[in-house]
Amino acid sequence: MSMTVDRSDPDAPLIRVAGDLAYTTAAPLRTEVDRVLAEAPAALVLDFADLRFIDSTGLGVIVHAWREGQAGGTVLELRTVPRFLATILDLTGVTGLLARPITDSGPATGDPAEQPTAPA
Repeated sequence: MSMTVDRSDPDAPLIRVAGDLAYTTAAPLRTEVDRVLAEAPAALVLDFADLRFIDSTGLGVIVHAWREGQAGGTVLELRTVPRFLATILDLTGVTGLLARPITDSGPATGDPAEQPTAPA
């Protein structure tokens, strides 16, 4: 796994993830996500254009980024999601999780049909 971080937009830093995001490679991404979220940007963008593989640990990093972002008021945006990752996100329910907007009382609840769709 490799990643690059683009902070040219301080309100929406971009982390590009390439290669295999798995148990043996996920720690540096999680560390970088935490570093970026500590700055409390309005949004954090994860770009997966060059992702080849993801396992449950990699998926856990995405959920971690969403959860920590929610706590700090940062919206998580996934960009250039490969079809295999979109399928995994849908099958595991993470797509619905990511679609929950930030509210004053935490993630929105209610009818899932009323929730916006996750960015693709």
